[in-house]
Amino acid sequence: MSDGSRPPGANAGTPRPAGRSAVVVGGGLAGITAALALADAGVQVTLLEGRPRLGGLAFSFQRGELTVDNGQHVYLRCCTAYRWFLDRIEGSALAPLQDRLDVPVVDVAKPEGRRLGRLRRDPLPVPLHLGRGLARYPHLSLAERAAVGRAALALRGLDLADPALDTQDFGSWLAAHGQSARAIEALWDLVGVATLNAVAGDASLGLAAMVFKTGLLSDPGAADIGWARVPLGELHDRLARKALDSAGVRTEVRTRVTSVLHDENGGWSVQVPGERLHADAVVLAVPQRETHDLLPPGALREPGRLLEIGTAPILNIHVVYDRKVLAKPFFAALGTPVQWVFDRTDASGLREGQYLALSQSAAREEIDTPVADLRERYLAELERLIPATRAAEVRDFFVTRERTATFAPTPGVGRLRPGARTEAPGLYLAGAWTATGWPATMEGAVRSGVSAADAVLNALGRPRPSRLFAFEEAA
Repeated sequence: MSDGSRPPGANAGTPRPAGRSAVVVGGGLAGITAALALADAGVQVTLLEGRPRLGGLAFSFQRGELTVDNGQHVYLRCCTAYRWFLDRIEGSALAPLQDRLDVPVVDVAKPEGRRLGRLRRDPLPVPLHLGRGLARYPHLSLAERAAVGRAALALRGLDLADPALDTQDFGSWLAAHGQSARAIEALWDLVGVATLNAVAGDASLGLAAMVFKTGLLSDPGAADIGWARVPLGELHDRLARKALDSAGVRTEVRTRVTSVLHDENGGWSVQVPGERLHADAVVLAVPQRETHDLLPPGALREPGRLLEIGTAPILNIHVVYDRKVLAKPFFAALGTPVQWVFDRTDASGLREGQYLALSQSAAREEIDTPVADLRERYLAELERLIPATRAAEVRDFFVTRERTATFAPTPGVGRLRPGARTEAPGLYLAGAWTATGWPATMEGAVRSGVSAADAVLNALGRPRPSRLFAFEEAA
């Protein structure tokens, strides 16, 4: 593995062994997964990443003494591919799951002392596992809770393989199934905005149905939440690099790919500054627009479709207080612009006070708002939500913005998402934006890397590593 110190001309033009070499372009979760899977199968792999670190959009950076995640990322027990990934890089213990789904939900519109509700599950078969939690959820009326139950059963009956689902929006479907605006806000969007990065009215019914059927209606423990108790860079950069090194992958960061072309030997030539790499297969594991620019002619029948896949932003607000103000590890909020609040104190290395991170999905209207305006708005909202903040001093306030955090899960996006294989033999695609069946999540990214690796191994005649596909059996 290299940190970018390798001389640019080193190994220039050196061919790889026939039938056993691959270049993976992109060091996010999709690219790391593809590289590990291929190396585990005996393929000689080079992983190229333009940034100075691995991890894609799930990364960390330093701000003084703090180690800051660019945004809060969580996963669910049903995310079997990402759980495999954590196992593969020996990071599972650093990102544990809840024993049982339990989400505190604070409704700031209610009087203090009556604001807290919880979304919980019981160890009962589906759908009874959610019955008691829904019956006791105080943020919906009795009639709304009954209507939610009926809609959940209707959702469970949808066929995810039906392409017609992708042409409809989730909000209209919910309204047609008796869901009030309050029910959508207090339940469906509470979950959906965080997982889809879109409100129900802007989301494909197909993707929304996949999220709710898989996460809430497939297995009693499917929606149990997990998140990193360490900086994301510890997982997706340091431990990932260690795993890549152990697997024999040559990893180059700060290395921007400028072209991907067929070479004269029927393989592939990948050009980076000062070096041309030759390989039998190439996996493009970069965002859709970058993929479009690197695709050779004829690789996709309609490459312009990649540019039709929209993007959606996520805004992250970071607040450091001089004292502990929140006892819970996280909570969700209603009646306020605040969506989800996480305690990142220990993970960041903060020694005094408390560090809270607010994850604001579907943030198109606020993504370019000046920091001063966000500070005025969100500190006041936190005082409404967390009484202890009113007497606390704010030691730091800053914002991270991911303007293209995910692909936009709009109705019709399914027909635009390509699979792993292209029309060009030996060239494959990976990324959460490809046709994984999942929205833009860490799970989707890892699944795409597995699909691309599987396609490469099939073309090269290499056996599939059994441990790579163990998560499919778990699913």
